[in-house]
Amino acid sequence: MNKVIKNEEEYKETLVTLEKLLDIDPAPGTLENEELELLTLLVQDYESRDYQSIQPDPIEAIKFRMEQQNLTPRDLIPYIGSRSKVSEVLSGKRPLTISMIRALHSGLGIPASVLIQERNEKLNWDRFPTKQLVNWGWITIPEHIGSISTEEIVRPLFVAAGSLEHQEILYRSSSHVRSGRAMDDYSLKAWSARILALAAKKPLSIKYRPGTLTLEFLRKIAQLSTFKDAPLTVGEILREYGIRVIVERHLPRTYLDGAAIMISKAEPLIGLTLRYDRVDNFWFTLMHELAHIALHLENESDVFYDDLDVEDVDDPRENEANQLASEVLIPHDIWLESPASRQSTPMAVEHLATKLHINPAIVAGRIQHELKSYKLLRNLVGSGKVRKLFPDVNWEESAK
Repeated sequence: MNKVIKNEEEYKETLVTLEKLLDIDPAPGTLENEELELLTLLVQDYESRDYQSIQPDPIEAIKFRMEQQNLTPRDLIPYIGSRSKVSEVLSGKRPLTISMIRALHSGLGIPASVLIQERNEKLNWDRFPTKQLVNWGWITIPEHIGSISTEEIVRPLFVAAGSLEHQEILYRSSSHVRSGRAMDDYSLKAWSARILALAAKKPLSIKYRPGTLTLEFLRKIAQLSTFKDAPLTVGEILREYGIRVIVERHLPRTYLDGAAIMISKAEPLIGLTLRYDRVDNFWFTLMHELAHIALHLENESDVFYDDLDVEDVDDPRENEANQLASEVLIPHDIWLESPASRQSTPMAVEHLATKLHINPAIVAGRIQHELKSYKLLRNLVGSGKVRKLFPDVNWEESAK
């Protein structure tokens, strides 16, 4: 039975078992793969507490092996997944996932004990946007305390999210960030903690069941868009199926539209920022994150952060989420047959929206996107009609 590693002997025994599991490369979802993930966490935990011998940094070990075998970053694509992922891993911006560790271990022969080490980055509490967090009411400074450190001010936000350690694992272990601009890590951490803290205040009585989000189910959800208050009520409906939706504005330098987070294997969470206060944007972002839950969130601590301004992405999962979201809202064959695909007129918009039983803003937004002209039909996309449904969020001072 796997348990917390307490000494050097148990540590070495666990490494042997872990190496064997990496060698057989168990498929995701199998008992062997779950054991592999658990052993990885146990080894990382022991190393962070007790293991004193100096191990090579995992990224430096990869670079050393590249030099040994005269490899270029392009040669790492089969092991890491894409050119952008290779770049992010080598620069330390993306942590190694279990699948990457397996591939690098079996393909390049890098010891698992080296690869599974967490990059030991100590939090610099002064890098958090503390002033913004206080101004927005996400954290408070006790009035009766004269001198207080930044850590003492910010840490309660993470405690409310389920402890700093839990939130850090969630943010770093399997996260994917889609953005054309570098997001500020500390702002993204703080936003994630805020979403988790708000979710913790609304516990679910029903657990999510994989397979719930079928195409038919999602289209029924999309048809709710015809109601004015649907962006507010859709969250309550999804709760009945074990999915929480939290709306909170994005912090500066995150460029974030939404996120899909797997808190546990039965607790998916969607965070929406309403960065663009438009009805069409709300529904596409919601469907995009629901698509991630349906297609890609399998393991605890899987996370997708999405800046949907970015269209050219090399991650197939993002393309799959885009395609499913589009197919849910406006099926491809119906779009091609519709006058709306050829005519950017209010009449064409209303005709297709009525046929699909969806909000006309969704059709108008699709036309804008297809023609790359955001001046067309701008009075039909529902500008200024979503944020006001969420008065508990402090929308003052729009974040850039």
